[in-house]
Amino acid sequence: MKKLLAILIVLTLSGCKSMMENQTISKANINLTLDSWHKAAANANYEDYFALMADDAVFIGTDATENWNKKAFQAYAKPHFDKGKAWNFTALERHVYFDATGKTAWFDELLNTQMKICRGSGVLVKIGNEWKIKQYVLSMTIPNENSNEVIKVKTSLEDAMIKTLQSKQ
Repeated sequence: MKKLLAILIVLTLSGCKSMMENQTISKANINLTLDSWHKAAANANYEDYFALMADDAVFIGTDATENWNKKAFQAYAKPHFDKGKAWNFTALERHVYFDATGKTAWFDELLNTQMKICRGSGVLVKIGNEWKIKQYVLSMTIPNENSNEVIKVKTSLEDAMIKTLQSKQ
């Protein structure tokens, strides 16, 4: 009985070590995917940028109207990429988390952008051996002490939007 218990403990510990090693590798691959995605935008490489997104990906931008499926986002982004300059985001900090299967990950990141610090967050899925961006949400950060000023700027635009959206409920 003691031998069986010892064997089970060894197998469990080696399984945990293997899972941790797999997550470390996956985390490195996710970081590479996200960094490559941001770099493709900075280099206006349209093909590489969109190849890193899942076919059914969703991009949610900083404007309340920006909630695009991949095809709509491609249409929006194409003129920017065609000019030879899209956007330039570099990660300042990133956190990555996994579900129990290790095939779905979610993240949040602080980015250095032309809008100063922004927050990106999203979901990636493992398709075959590659991580693909399934959802990405970009948000501008607003210091709490400046919230009232920002609210004043956006009130007139967003009050009408709120009414329209509430009428659809």
